[in-house]
Amino acid sequence: MSEKYSLIFPDQKLEYKKLSDLTVHDIGMDSVLIKLSKEKNEQTYITNVMKLVTADAHNAQYRSDVFDDIYRNKAMREELLELLDRVNFLKEYGSYKHDGDHEPGVWDLVHRLEEIRDYIDSIEAIQKCLDGADLHSEGLLGLKKYVNDLYEDNGFEGLKKDIAELKADTNNLKSVTVGINLNERFEASGIGLISVNSRPFSKSTMVKHFVDKVSAKDNVQASTDWDDNYRFDEIQAKAPLGTGADFIPPVFSPLAMMSMMKVSEADDTTKSVTNYMDKITDRMLSQTVKHLRTVLNKYTMVTVTDITDLMPEFIYYIRWAEYVESMTGKGAVFCKPCVIEAGSSEKSMDAQGIYNIKLLTEHAGETAADIVKNNLDFTDEHTLYILTGANMGGKTTITQTVGQLFFMAQGGIYVPGTKFEYVPVDAIYTHFPADEDKTMDLGRLGEECKRFKELYEPATGKSLLLLNETFSTTSFEEGYFIARDCSKAILKKGIRTIYNTHMHKLAIEIDEINDDAVTAKAASLVVKADEGRRLYEVEVGPPKGLSYAKDIAEKYGVTYDMLCEN
Repeated sequence: MSEKYSLIFPDQKLEYKKLSDLTVHDIGMDSVLIKLSKEKNEQTYITNVMKLVTADAHNAQYRSDVFDDIYRNKAMREELLELLDRVNFLKEYGSYKHDGDHEPGVWDLVHRLEEIRDYIDSIEAIQKCLDGADLHSEGLLGLKKYVNDLYEDNGFEGLKKDIAELKADTNNLKSVTVGINLNERFEASGIGLISVNSRPFSKSTMVKHFVDKVSAKDNVQASTDWDDNYRFDEIQAKAPLGTGADFIPPVFSPLAMMSMMKVSEADDTTKSVTNYMDKITDRMLSQTVKHLRTVLNKYTMVTVTDITDLMPEFIYYIRWAEYVESMTGKGAVFCKPCVIEAGSSEKSMDAQGIYNIKLLTEHAGETAADIVKNNLDFTDEHTLYILTGANMGGKTTITQTVGQLFFMAQGGIYVPGTKFEYVPVDAIYTHFPADEDKTMDLGRLGEECKRFKELYEPATGKSLLLLNETFSTTSFEEGYFIARDCSKAILKKGIRTIYNTHMHKLAIEIDEINDDAVTAKAASLVVKADEGRRLYEVEVGPPKGLSYAKDIAEKYGVTYDMLCEN
């Protein structure tokens, strides 16, 4: 298999544009993303995936279908989480990560085989998990085939058999017999291997405990009987091994040796028990070691990363599914987005019953049913919306909502609303005030113009542009003329845009912006109000003009009558 399978990036040759952290913040998604998981690494991964944007329709639909499968199959999600914990342990702590650190001894190799067996068990469990789910997406159906091919291509059936046989071989190592040299003071000064045995020691004579028959080089001793023929392999110790309470009995099992053997930590030449056992088994079980290494070489393509690289992708979908499920349980409405191929419809967005996802958690005392929903579309006639309305009437909220819809939909996630059909965008650009409470104090006009140009130049007819009170930091006349020219330039590129502004004149003189030679048109979008009461609904129509100024004056008590009533 030339490239790894992915549930998020079906075509790994696609180019993506990366959204800025500022854009994610401007559309209000940063506060949502941190709620998806308590794990910082999971938050980071999910955010990084969603910041990568491409206008490829297949990529968006592929993700959407995978999420739909994962969301609908809750039991599968729960099983996958358990499996992923197991596979993650193998990835983080498996000995395969350290194979290059040293020439592995037999115990390293046996442990590695145990890990591969666990890995095979995990793949089989994933197979079973996917087989038991109601799947329709290209991504998960393809994963089923990928896992089956992975299993068959690497000969896992044969590998399982080899592991079982080798495990039986190594399970025959029940005890070892060693000899101890004594110096003139009867202190232990050296230790050496006499034999490796397939039986644990039991009560017997001192002689039978001290000298058992040494096996042939490549065979494990079948009993502990001695026939006067043995070989002593010596390992010298520079420092005495101890006397008195530390005296080592002449015969003991590997575990006993591990607990009783006392050596000087300063003596670098004295081998640890683990290394000593490696040396014993390398000498006495050379054929088994050779066979073990042959097996591992045979399966060099079997790496834990084949499946573990999919783990964060599963987490990405599962955490979103848990969030959507939780919000739905509280009465929120979500829908599966539907991708429209560019040019196949007169609409490049058809959104119904939409709302800002931040409202689900930021308004104490409100329920999901209380949130005002809106309908909006993008067409040639509605490419650029000049959005006007009363302060605190919801202009920023609806502007953010549009950005959220594309951000979530292109990530494959259900969106807040009852219907969302769209042509994917190649990027989302935002021009928001740094502080919403200080929209009239953003600095010099030149800085605003510079920021806009930096956004406009890379934007294309496939992009989404969200402008919030842009060019409102100078005198009205200066801001109006700049805003009008920039709006014309936006239409020339055909960039889908929401431009919310307090400059009602820009919306009133919409014909000044529209050019008969340009297909894309601007339209006025108004936040509705009823006798000063904010409704938080939008509709296409002419701006209300000075009625908003009256609303603001009445709110703060600065009408002539209110000022003079006392």
